[in-house]
Amino acid sequence: KETMETGTQAAAAGGDTTVCAMPNLNPPPDIMEHVQVQLDAIRDKACIHVHPYGTITMGQQGETLSDMTGMSKFVVGFSDDGKGVQRADVMKRAMITAKRLGKIIVAHCEDNALLNGGYIHDGSYAAQHGHKGICSESEWRQIARDLHAVKETDCSYHVCHVSTKESVALIREAKKAGLDVTCETAPHYLLLRDSMLEEDGRFKMNPPLRSEEDQQAVVEGVLDGTIDMIATDHAPHGREEKNRGLAQSAFGIVGIETAFPLLYTHFVKTGRLSLEQLIDLLHTNPAKRFGIGNPLLPGNAADFTVFDLHAFYSIDPNNFRSLGKSTPFAGWQVYGKCVLTVCGGKIVYDDGTLPRTFISGGN
Repeated sequence: KETMETGTQAAAAGGDTTVCAMPNLNPPPDIMEHVQVQLDAIRDKACIHVHPYGTITMGQQGETLSDMTGMSKFVVGFSDDGKGVQRADVMKRAMITAKRLGKIIVAHCEDNALLNGGYIHDGSYAAQHGHKGICSESEWRQIARDLHAVKETDCSYHVCHVSTKESVALIREAKKAGLDVTCETAPHYLLLRDSMLEEDGRFKMNPPLRSEEDQQAVVEGVLDGTIDMIATDHAPHGREEKNRGLAQSAFGIVGIETAFPLLYTHFVKTGRLSLEQLIDLLHTNPAKRFGIGNPLLPGNAADFTVFDLHAFYSIDPNNFRSLGKSTPFAGWQVYGKCVLTVCGGKIVYDDGTLPRTFISGGN
């Protein structure tokens, strides 16, 4: 499993200077004492800025609210990421509390009653290969439920890893209605679909890879601004956990070192997005929404990244700094290589290709 040290080193190698750490940890950050464990690790081991989440519920069990008030000054928001909050009344109380505290609810939307033991999308590949499927409704039904509560509570609300066409449509309508709602997707939902599945744990994540129609809707959501940002949903499982095929492997793939080159290659180089729009999706919009970031201004300790946009190479998981190596993008050829990352005025990643005069402050 990833450590604070390896995870932030991987982020730096991918060009990130700031990340938000999801709360599926041991111990879960559901009380201030547990958040402090993470804050201590950030102080001692992180090479970039790390903003922790607090859980919505105690132990991420979905029953009793966490100590949201006690944690609020030290967390970027509240999430039970990896688990959907099953009870509508619990989620509504969380929204009311988050509104009072001026914090955002960040939701992993998944209705357990609709999962039926599935582990890939309930589509043609599952039917043809005898796999148990996860229906799209398991995602969008909980989004619809939560959006109703957002309207009642006026809570700031963000949806993680959107993957279905219905989810995109619901969020689009919520925004038109003036609700304080944002959402994200991940590179794999933009670039892959269930017809591209292989009998390999590298293709297993949650939500699963959806249909081509869903993929197209998610892409359109990015292009028309319905989807505000792109996150990695970085899940660094070990090789043993991911080498058990689709049915038995753990959910989740790594993505923090491949997000920019994949998106630059397949969206900017193809003309679907400008470079500025991609930067907004990966940096500017998340920073604004979550109130984080360090503007590049005189007197500030600088955070910035240098990419060689002409570098062309194949993605090789053996070169990842992350302890997780499981990616469906192994062997994909991409443009855009991170060559230098500076965080807080300090070099935190340097691949050695830039002239030393640049590194030392020369011209």
